Amino acid sequence: MNQENQLQRQQRTIIDKEVSWDKTQVIMSKTNAFGIIEYANEVFVDVSGYEDYELMGQPHNIIRHPDMPKVIFKVLWENLKNGKNFHAIVKNLAKSGRYYWVITDFEISRDENDVIVNYFARRQAVPQEVVALHIEPLYKKLLQIEAASGVEFSEKYLIGFLEEKKKSYVEYIKELIFEHEKGHAKFVQYEEQHIEEEEEERGFFKRLFNR
Repeated sequence: MNQENQLQRQQRTIIDKEVSWDKTQVIMSKTNAFGIIEYANEVFVDVSGYEDYELMGQPHNIIRHPDMPKVIFKVLWENLKNGKNFHAIVKNLAKSGRYYWVITDFEISRDENDVIVNYFARRQAVPQEVVALHIEPLYKKLLQIEAASGVEFSEKYLIGFLEEKKKSYVEYIKELIFEHEKGHAKFVQYEEQHIEEEEEERGFFKRLFNR
């Protein structure tokens, strides 16, 4: 991000109101291996409030909200750089200063030498109850720890939190969303299948993102 855009981001007024958007739509973007935006679909443009030309060539953290704990992005990027998809619930910051919550899904593109060259990201809305009852309290705690003791101890807390639940982060958010949605028509036909855990997770998120 150039100095002018960085200054604009720092001066952006945070507004504690959600962006109004069609939550049936999927936000899509493409970045290079370093997270620089190379493509954003119309939904991304509409929801973020940026024009295409304002997004192209910018780091994806142009939409990072200060309410997001750094440890979530640390874990996300560790997985992506190792070629592993990662699903995270993220609070994003629109150009207006308003926020919008999404869950992520990635496809990783490699060149002929098996080197990662692009990340294709899909983002979909998250049920408000999941955010309010589970994610916001957790993220607030992680932010408090980061402010007091740094990301290292925020990560230790997150690891302990997940160990207590006997789940990975992805398994935890999968359970939250499934438990919320299982009574809705979209998931009413869902049946547990006895397959390997990773394949089961992919199947769930494929249904969530209609892939």
